[in-house]
Amino acid sequence: MDIKISDDIKYIGVSTRDIDLFESQYIVPNGMAYNSYVILDDKIAVMDTADKIVGKQWLSNLKSVLGGRKPDYLVVQHLEPDHSANIQILCELYPEMRIICSAKAKAMLPQFADVDKTIITPMGEGEKLNLGKHTLSFILAPMVHWPEVMLSYESTEKVLFSADAFGKFGAIDADESWTCEARRYYFNIVGKYGAPVQTLLKKASSLDIKTICPLHGPILTDTIPEVLNLYNIWSSYAPEDEGVFIAFASIHGNTAEAAYKMKKILEEKGCKRVAIADLARDDIAECVEDAFRHSTLLCMASSYDAGVFAPMADFIHHLKTKSFQNRNVALVENGSWAPSAAKTMKAEFERMKNITFVGDTVTIKTRLKEADVESLKALAEQLVK
Repeated sequence: MDIKISDDIKYIGVSTRDIDLFESQYIVPNGMAYNSYVILDDKIAVMDTADKIVGKQWLSNLKSVLGGRKPDYLVVQHLEPDHSANIQILCELYPEMRIICSAKAKAMLPQFADVDKTIITPMGEGEKLNLGKHTLSFILAPMVHWPEVMLSYESTEKVLFSADAFGKFGAIDADESWTCEARRYYFNIVGKYGAPVQTLLKKASSLDIKTICPLHGPILTDTIPEVLNLYNIWSSYAPEDEGVFIAFASIHGNTAEAAYKMKKILEEKGCKRVAIADLARDDIAECVEDAFRHSTLLCMASSYDAGVFAPMADFIHHLKTKSFQNRNVALVENGSWAPSAAKTMKAEFERMKNITFVGDTVTIKTRLKEADVESLKALAEQLVK
């Protein structure tokens, strides 16, 4: 796929659909893009490498763009293996090339490649690299989402090379909404680090950005204001939508019946938005995304082994590790003889920041009965307020 950035800035990334899981955990039905770029000028800069699974094609793309020239610099913005797998190969092919990276990346680089440290030039905040017509300024972005990350701003064409920020799941030509897969990508990969993202957004606000070139997903141009606004919402842990996300974990189907009944009740009572997920079967990363997206989370789960059914325990663990906060939470439990799910869930949510529990916990004893429906309606009244 021919992707045009400018006459001097070339795309050499590779998309693949021959992958079932990104980072061995995230479902990617439309594949994944491993982006990389080359700036052609008096001096040539390669902006990151790519994952080993696309290494052969990436190297072919690079050589085609170089047209026999040699790169002067490799700018390493992020050392995660899906971007650094070809550093050593590139250094062996072009031994006179220098590596530009953050000081932290220089210290970490031996973990990823056998490279002579004398060819590495560490860059600090605001330092510049002149290529001729183009000048790169470097922006340190520690913990977005690794400690060594830096971004690069090219001032002539107003291009921000953004590392893993502003990326998404999916091949670069995937026919899908940017927002949905970018949201799932953000909360599951970057979401824990809201404060560092806020710091980065403040730095980016002082730049005139016409193009964003991330390491995953499409190149961004016209939608940049919308993207920056969404990143501000997401990284400040504010809900994107007013509404209720029902996450349920059901063993024999009784809790599932109650969850779908609750969805109908909420809709009948005028709840602006109601989403629902079966934690035992649905994509856990999408469930995490929906929990962060909505203002209220309703957890409905069976009791199990004097605790809570494992899919719910796993879901709440994911939320905790991603710094879930600033949300309303309501609880419904099911238990045949000694209900324990609500107590277990509440104890976990109490360890999170700014969680407001809404309404009384509803306890179902095995089957959903009329009295339980009335309790669900009372809880729904509290939630729609």
